[in-house]
Amino acid sequence: MAKKPRFASQVRFALPGSEKLPVTAAGKRFAAQVVPAPKASSAKAMTASVIVRPRQPLAPKTLLKPSGRLTRTEYARQHGPDSASVRLVKAFAAEFSLKAALGIAGSRTLHVTGSRASMAKAFGVSFGDHLIDGTPYRCRMGAILLPEELRGHVVAVLGLDNRPQAKPHFRVAQPRAANVSYTPVQIAELYGFPSGATASGQTIGIIELGGGFRQTDLTAYFKTLQMAAPSVTAVSVDGGKNAPSTANGADGEVMLDIEVCAAVAPGAKVAVYFAPNTDQGFIDAISTAVHDTANKPSVISISWGGPESSWTSQAMTALDQACQAAAALGVTITVASGDSGATDGVSGSGDHVDFPASSPHVLACGGTKLNGSGTTIVSEVVWNEDASGEGATGGGVSAFFGLPSWQANANVPAPAGTSGGRGVPDVAGDAEPSTGYVIRVDGSTTVIGGTSAVAPLWAGLIALANAQNKVAAGFANPVLYSTGAQTAFRDITQGNNGGFSAGPGWDACTGLGSPNGALVIAALGGAASAAKGKKKAKPGPPAAPTARTRAHPDTA
Repeated sequence: MAKKPRFASQVRFALPGSEKLPVTAAGKRFAAQVVPAPKASSAKAMTASVIVRPRQPLAPKTLLKPSGRLTRTEYARQHGPDSASVRLVKAFAAEFSLKAALGIAGSRTLHVTGSRASMAKAFGVSFGDHLIDGTPYRCRMGAILLPEELRGHVVAVLGLDNRPQAKPHFRVAQPRAANVSYTPVQIAELYGFPSGATASGQTIGIIELGGGFRQTDLTAYFKTLQMAAPSVTAVSVDGGKNAPSTANGADGEVMLDIEVCAAVAPGAKVAVYFAPNTDQGFIDAISTAVHDTANKPSVISISWGGPESSWTSQAMTALDQACQAAAALGVTITVASGDSGATDGVSGSGDHVDFPASSPHVLACGGTKLNGSGTTIVSEVVWNEDASGEGATGGGVSAFFGLPSWQANANVPAPAGTSGGRGVPDVAGDAEPSTGYVIRVDGSTTVIGGTSAVAPLWAGLIALANAQNKVAAGFANPVLYSTGAQTAFRDITQGNNGGFSAGPGWDACTGLGSPNGALVIAALGGAASAAKGKKKAKPGPPAAPTARTRAHPDTA
């Protein structure tokens, strides 16, 4: 007698936040042409990531200081996947002829694999095939429908749709006589990174959704800097690979990230996590880096993203939870705030911020235009060359994430809608291509800017701080927004990003400002020492920061 279906007979519910836009609407963010493609075989295998609830929810207020941090083993034991949820998902998968297996320890992700037809039936979706700029993608629209018994057990289902999710935030400089450029070492000198300091013993993780690096390029580049080439390890996530192609592609992003962070943090090792450019790949890459017990990165740099409006809310929630896990483990995440100004490239619908820069558990990095002489900064203003089509720093107010406690007194403008409030960015650094970074990509030397350069710059500074202070900075935002850290920043007060203007204190163009490296390290070290001194005390919520001053919305 055939076994009676358990899940197939149940009433289904729409997984909250899983609604996907039609491919033509989302595709316009990346492509000039979106057309139907020949239908793929229903027998073709595919894999989705099913994220389940934790054994115990995180209590972030007790985990954001060194005194409350967990080891990766402790985190997996306390906050790993709920065992009842895992059993349910495995039983559900088996009924629909799918295989389910847990991913990296602590990540709460089950990889569910099977035929396209079985996946469609199991998750209550239908697939459409489209060519986006000539490349075929599997797309779905609407909500994911799950059996009632899975309600409350499944947080997100990712990867059913594999259209591109994010863009790299780098810009190649256009040749002009007035341009100036700097090596990352010169940028570090201008920003007061301590001379002679190393990041020995630290590993910087980098998330990449395409492209690759060549060791010959790294060896040649660091030879020109009179530095030893860093140890760089490529980590494959969801089949992603180190796949260098041409300088016009994502290789520019990969090489910029590696060369900047390794040049300003000599002695640090680098682990590059390559994943497909999908919501599934992005989140799996972050989870893999956060929970990596082999490479153990203490800081992770991310220079990819997209407007909040281009993400499903389930994906934003799942990615933010991965960033919360990083905070609990004492891992800092730096993220580029975007290169398309206050609109983030979304036309006709007001201001938008970039995600994952808008996650309240990352250090969002905005951009400036920097002019220096020797080791002295002559001028520094907001990066905005949108009028000439050459980009501007992202920044604004999240429509999804609420105002964090540590940002409550920074005078962040109110969100445009009824939800949100988190201000972006937190910090800044040189990003304008016309004052960009000298980088080697695919055998050629070029100058690159964008907020993509700022995330690895700050990641390198955090790695230096970790090495000098002998304790990981971890989730640094509460410390950096505190009164004691005010002198650690060069306040940027001139310029705008098309929707907001710079002014004294925090603003939605350059955040708190660009770094005074040695003072940033001291501020992070002082906070760590204080927390270590109170190790035996019961940890409590971070103290509310003192206000800087109000941002100035652009009224031009």
